[in-house]
Amino acid sequence: MSRGEPPAEEIRLLVSDIDGTLVRDDKSLPEVNRDAILGLAVAGVPTTLISSRPPSGMLALAAALRLTGPFAAFNGGTLFDPDGGIRFAHRLEAADAAAMLRLINRPGVTPWVYADGEWFVSGLDNPHLARERLAAGVQPVIRNDFASLDGRIDKIVGVSDDHELLARLEERAKSMIGTRATVARSQLYYLDITHRLANKGDGIAALAQAFGVELTQVAALGDMANDLPMFARAGLSVAMGQAPASVRTAANATAATNNEGGVAEAVTRFVRPRIPRA
Repeated sequence: MSRGEPPAEEIRLLVSDIDGTLVRDDKSLPEVNRDAILGLAVAGVPTTLISSRPPSGMLALAAALRLTGPFAAFNGGTLFDPDGGIRFAHRLEAADAAAMLRLINRPGVTPWVYADGEWFVSGLDNPHLARERLAAGVQPVIRNDFASLDGRIDKIVGVSDDHELLARLEERAKSMIGTRATVARSQLYYLDITHRLANKGDGIAALAQAFGVELTQVAALGDMANDLPMFARAGLSVAMGQAPASVRTAANATAATNNEGGVAEAVTRFVRPRIPRA
């Protein structure tokens, strides 16, 4: 399912989501994806990354792909360079963070908080911790007093395998602070809450500006609802094959799944034909 044939605009920058897109479900990087991105660089088209991950969870992949940055972390809220230097960071207001932590403080939901370069958790028994360790690139730190973080929170995550409960909390959060924050699912079991400008639409715009290209010259790859804002602004959008129907419908085209090298297929079928001729 797609919006139709991808547009004929020349592509000068590839922006890829990470989890569910660039990497497999086990967080490993398919060699075909790496080769496709390295090949694009040889052809003069750089690649960069945008993710709900913190910077610490993106740097190793960037190095493996020989990317020069900048990159966008926390759903686009933080723009940073390969040396870890932060160009800008949009963080939640203290009152909004407190309200969201109260909202998700209920049975069946585990709060995770990213702030000060750390990943804070209330306990070490959550089944999603192992994969998040791989994605975050840091070890979790047990903490229950989040109020003292005082406006320094980059992202709050409500973690739950009760997807219907998380959907209800998503709508409630949007009704409470939707004008001041970005509320979206990065996975069916992760409800991300970030600053209003920490969304992939504004994030991809900042990346395009940093690379000196127009948004119409950017190809965006993703798989979840939090990728929709960048799909709406990119010149070309490609969803992974396992993406929900609503995400595939919003994209210009659909590639194979993330476990089947969907990024490599997207590059071959939809990006390479739109590389500017020398």
